[in-house]
Amino acid sequence: MSSRDSVEDSKSPLRVAIVGMGTVGTAVARILTEHGERTARRAGRPIELRKSVVRDLRKSRGISLPEGVLTDDLEAVIADPEIDLAVHLIGGIEPAQEILMRLLEAGKDVVTANKAVLCQHGPELFARARELGRSISFEAAVAGGVPIISTLAQSLAANQITSIEAILNGTSNFILTEMLSRDRSYAEALREAQKRGYAEADPVMDVDGTDAAQKLVILAELAFGTRVPLAAFPRQGIDALDLADLQYARELGYTVKLLAVARLGNGELEMHVQPTLVRHDRPLAKIDGAFNMIAVEGDAVGTTWYSGPGAGGPETASAVVADVIDAAIGRAALTFPLLDVRRNSPLPLKPAEDVARRYYLRFHVEDRPHVLADIADVLGRHGISIASLIQHEADEPNGGAQSAEGADGAAIVPLVIMTHRTAEGKLRAADRELDGLAALRPPRIRMPVAD
Repeated sequence: MSSRDSVEDSKSPLRVAIVGMGTVGTAVARILTEHGERTARRAGRPIELRKSVVRDLRKSRGISLPEGVLTDDLEAVIADPEIDLAVHLIGGIEPAQEILMRLLEAGKDVVTANKAVLCQHGPELFARARELGRSISFEAAVAGGVPIISTLAQSLAANQITSIEAILNGTSNFILTEMLSRDRSYAEALREAQKRGYAEADPVMDVDGTDAAQKLVILAELAFGTRVPLAAFPRQGIDALDLADLQYARELGYTVKLLAVARLGNGELEMHVQPTLVRHDRPLAKIDGAFNMIAVEGDAVGTTWYSGPGAGGPETASAVVADVIDAAIGRAALTFPLLDVRRNSPLPLKPAEDVARRYYLRFHVEDRPHVLADIADVLGRHGISIASLIQHEADEPNGGAQSAEGADGAAIVPLVIMTHRTAEGKLRAADRELDGLAALRPPRIRMPVAD
């Protein structure tokens, strides 16, 4: 036995409980029990799994745990003074938030993967943890196995972050990839995502942009020292998109991604989560399937990219166990107090109507004279300049929805317009007039362009 092994064996173990034994919890337990020697070597001390709290003791989890570890009694963890750290793997807001608070107040450090709780209750949880001399680690809460939290909090600490552009929801990215690569409708691609386990039976928070927005709130607070409420910035999902939109974007040289953006400019913070056209040659456009990518720009380092699996049991467990090892080493206790990066004067949020970008617009219009002129007139009077347009004769491209007919038999055809750079507010004002054009039919699609 080496001298180093002797030192490690002489140190007291970090005693851990897992609260929530779903896919991720089971993967965490497997790493801790099957790779104990490896984790002890990297933590400088043994890591001992003392309890795993489950709802149903009869459910098979495909893992053999030591006698007495599995329990359905949360109080067995709360009341045990020998448990040093709780791995909190419960989803949703309640009772997850209450349980996390109780774990802290029982004297446990916490590792969590729950981004919803941190997005909604982060400030009070962090404040209470500091009062109690405890730590909360949350690498797995954003981008699964991609180490973006530690990157922002530690590795890029020399920088003022100026921009974050990210694909933060693997489910949406898989659906968009599946639609375009296999000429599938949104509904077909969603069913495939559910079949593969990428999407829940109720996928709303993934596909309506909420999941990505919650993660962006966490990243923005770390990067810019400003906490932005979820309801304060635009959030739009992929559930209104048609295969035709992805095909038109490809024709124009772009790929559609659900992009989460937080950008610092002129002392204001711009934030939004929206389906966005990204140029084919940009790294973000090349990330397919259930993967995440975060592009971070710092004033010293420039732009760096971080990519990997954004979900999955072993992938997310990788981040969870890394946080457990940090706690065992003592690094979490040192770094957690420094995560209170909020500014004395928080950055003001840039009003959504003032954000200026190029835009992709898709209309359904009656195929008759003067319709394009009417649309161009409305856009022009609001200071919106047309850069290019596409109008196919009848059908949507490559198998999209067939053209319908207007009231007097005129065909309904798609019209795609790319604008020059313009403010969101101008488009919103134009929308009110466009609503009054009799030759337009729903739906209308608008997506920003990330040039």
